[in-house]
Amino acid sequence: MVNNMQKNIGLLGFLLLLLSHMAFSQNTDSLKNTRFFSGAVSVTNNGISIVPSFSLGKPAVIFNLSMGKNRFSFEPDIRFSLAGKPWSFLFWVRYQIAKEGKFLMTTGTHLGLNFRTSVLPINGDSSETTVARRYLAAELFPRYLITKNISVGMYYLYSHGLDVGTIKNTNFITFNVNFANIKLTNQFFMRINPQFYYLKLDAEDGFYVTSTFTLAKKNFPLFVTATFNKTIESNITGNKDFIWNLILAYSFGSKYLKIKPKP
Repeated sequence: MVNNMQKNIGLLGFLLLLLSHMAFSQNTDSLKNTRFFSGAVSVTNNGISIVPSFSLGKPAVIFNLSMGKNRFSFEPDIRFSLAGKPWSFLFWVRYQIAKEGKFLMTTGTHLGLNFRTSVLPINGDSSETTVARRYLAAELFPRYLITKNISVGMYYLYSHGLDVGTIKNTNFITFNVNFANIKLTNQFFMRINPQFYYLKLDAEDGFYVTSTFTLAKKNFPLFVTATFNKTIESNITGNKDFIWNLILAYSFGSKYLKIKPKP
C-alpha cells in the first residue's frame, strides 16, 4: 500500500510539472491567441459531486468558471449549501493535450477543500465548527469521436487526502458514452451521458452505473440536468443504493482573439 501511495503521489507531482511546463512553453510567437471566459451558476436539490456516489444530501448552489488561453485553463468549482455553508472548493488547472481531430485528451490537477461541520468541545461546552480538509488530485480524460455528436471515452481521477481523517487514496475510473445534440424540436435538444465506473476509497471499493440527461434550448442560457446513480456492488461505508439529482443552471461565456502585431 505504501508503494502504491508513493506511485500515486509521484503521478500527481509529474502532472503538476507537466502542466506547468505546458502552460509556460506555449508558442509565444503565435500571431493569434484565443482567450476565453465562461461559466455556469447552478441550483441543485441534492448536490452530487464529480464522483456521483458522493452527494451533499441537501440543496446546494454551484459556481463553475473557466478562463484561459488556447489549451490552458483555470477552472474553479465552488459549492455551497443553500444555507450558505461551504461544501467544497476545487481549483482546477487543465491542459488540452489533443484538441483537434477524432482523438481528444485533457489532463488536469487541482487543490481541493472539502468542508465538514464538526461538534468540538470548547471550554467545557460544545460548538459547531466548520473544518476544511485538503485534497490534491489529478485527472486524465481521453475520448474518441465516433461521429460529430457521439463519443466514447474514459475518465480517471486520483485524489490524495493531505490531512488527518481524510481518505488518503481515492481512485475513480469511468467508461462513458456521450450523445450530444439529440434533436427534439427545432428549438430543443438533449444530451445523454451514460457511464459505468469503479470507485476505490483506500481499502473499500464498489461498482456503479450512472447516467446524466440534459435538456436545453438553442441560444438560451438556462438548461436542466438530471443525474441518476445506481450501485451495482459496493462495500464502501455509508454507500447509498440509489441517488438522483436535478439541476437548473444558467450559463454564460465569451471567446475572443488577441492579435499580436508583426515585428
